[in-house]
Amino acid sequence: MKIVTIDGSIGEGGGQVLRTALTLSALTGQPVEITNIRAGRPNPGLQPQHLTAVRAAAAICRARVEGDDLGSRTLRFLPQSPPVPGTYTFDVAETAGRGSAGAVGLVFQTVFLPLALAPAESHLTLRGGTHVPWAPSVDYLREVFLPTVAHMGLEAEIDLASWGFYPAGGGEVRVRIRGRSGPPAPIALAERGAVRRVWGRGVVSNLPAHIPQRMVDRARNLLARAGLKADLQPLVVRGAGPGAGMFLFVQYEHARAGFTAYGRKGLPADQVAEAACRDLLTHHETGAPVDPHLADQLLLPMALAGGTSRIVTSAITGHLLTNLAVLQAFLPIRATVEGETGRPGTVTLQPAT
Repeated sequence: MKIVTIDGSIGEGGGQVLRTALTLSALTGQPVEITNIRAGRPNPGLQPQHLTAVRAAAAICRARVEGDDLGSRTLRFLPQSPPVPGTYTFDVAETAGRGSAGAVGLVFQTVFLPLALAPAESHLTLRGGTHVPWAPSVDYLREVFLPTVAHMGLEAEIDLASWGFYPAGGGEVRVRIRGRSGPPAPIALAERGAVRRVWGRGVVSNLPAHIPQRMVDRARNLLARAGLKADLQPLVVRGAGPGAGMFLFVQYEHARAGFTAYGRKGLPADQVAEAACRDLLTHHETGAPVDPHLADQLLLPMALAGGTSRIVTSAITGHLLTNLAVLQAFLPIRATVEGETGRPGTVTLQPAT
């Protein structure tokens, strides 16, 4: 089979190019060569979370891999079988050879679709960072991504066994993915309807209990000013290191959205809450049903669906456009993006006839 070649520097030049290519290679059986991996990042090449994703994808389709080393900027990935459902454990710290907060959410997203479209159930144990910047948190996956793709017939459950904030990591999640036969159902998210619920929590690990309460109080007040009554809870958890985050979710009649902000040393709790609220309200004011992160994450199941899918998002992102470019290197889909980068827009994906 002809090898697909992907330039990892396209678009944003980040890890999403690698993960999408791995997912599609595992699903389609097409071998892939990726060059200039993460060329657009300050620390280019495969970092622990990316290498863990490579090895996870290789495990489920018995792939032969060349260039699977830390720091590698070129990778050849050659699947030897369709995705094999089963029980797997993937540990970012083990890959790194040290403690690591590499995101387990990104490892999950690499193997989710191949296993969700396999003929039997799979069970995963993923260890590393569960709540880290620049990656979907476990909360987001549970509250937004999985409920949305369940409407496409893709079902999974994630149990958070232990928290792993950046930079210490040390978290663990357990995942059950129910396999299915046949492609995902198409999805149409053009209207969101009225607000049904706003909820969330302010969470800290190994920090004083007044911090999550301050985050929750500030967020509740800001959302109330915008006419949104929110059910917010403070939570203190134990983890490998200190960490703080504000996690907000909104459920409309036809869609869900989620927003996250993380604390760091020297950043007041009020400002963490304000950042999460700002993102939620920016999305809410557009009237669009799909938040920017979910739009990016829906592209792959939309491309594999057995019919035309259409979503309206509150912002077309460079991340989305980069992801789409990788999709089109593997699949003969017809894609239409209406809208400017950074502005609300519509994405339509249609399988080629």
